[in-house]
Amino acid sequence: MKSFSQKWNMQWQYHVMLIPAVALVFIFSYIPMYGLIIAFEKYNPAMGFHSPWVGFDNFKYLFSQPNFVQTIWNTFYIAFFKIIGGIIVPVFFSLLLNEVSNRSIKRIFQTIVYIPNFLSWVIIAGVFMDILSNTGILNQFLGFFGIAPISFLGEPKLFPWTMIVTDIWKTFGFGTVVYLASLTSIDPGLYEAAIVDGAGRWKQTVYITIPLLMPIITLMLILSLGNVLNAGFDQIYNLYSPIVYKTGDIIDTYVYRLGIQKAQYAFGTAVGMFKSVISGVLILLSYYLADRCVGYRVF
Repeated sequence: MKSFSQKWNMQWQYHVMLIPAVALVFIFSYIPMYGLIIAFEKYNPAMGFHSPWVGFDNFKYLFSQPNFVQTIWNTFYIAFFKIIGGIIVPVFFSLLLNEVSNRSIKRIFQTIVYIPNFLSWVIIAGVFMDILSNTGILNQFLGFFGIAPISFLGEPKLFPWTMIVTDIWKTFGFGTVVYLASLTSIDPGLYEAAIVDGAGRWKQTVYITIPLLMPIITLMLILSLGNVLNAGFDQIYNLYSPIVYKTGDIIDTYVYRLGIQKAQYAFGTAVGMFKSVISGVLILLSYYLADRCVGYRVF
């Protein structure tokens, strides 16, 4: 077993490479945490951090607001279905793509579905606003079948599902790459043995491919628990409007409107702190479950 000095001599270059990243995280993530004190004050910008101390009054006020409770539900609802769809769709697509024998065609499709990951929601939101508007391409297509225009971005009941579907469309390319990489690690001998036993492509998929993919599927699902409260600020902020606040407002957009637009810094900080604490607990839980279920450990 190598001693600490031996490991250090072999790995010190990697630690040096981490210094810039660690410094950035410390400066922009840890130092600003001192500002959380605002959540316990009746904050006045003129007085700064020496504003009157009110303890947990800001939190009590927030939880007494029906809009905040609805916002928490919206966040969980949208994030939950994004996570589920973000697992099912990439797995299904990777299984289909794995059946394509032509490597060139496979790479073309893989590139096409991966491209949206590199586009910001500012760009994609503009595209979807044109496509999903009452006079957009989608409603024009539905009009050929006698269907009245549907307000995908203005109907409160439809808006969350519009966010879920569009987010899955944008991000499933990355998941496809992950699952395709896992598929390449499956021993071809298993399929050859299944063919000898008379198993067709469907039974090979059901009894070989999917079971061998389950560890990575389980890992991705467990690690997604840490993102339950991250329902996508960029996406929703660029696509929502006051008419869908009831079902489309999430914690991040609520913090933005409350803390930035309305200058209620103490309340906005309290909401952000609440989200951070819950997210931290969920992240710890996800890594614990990942270690127990599939043997994945970060450290």
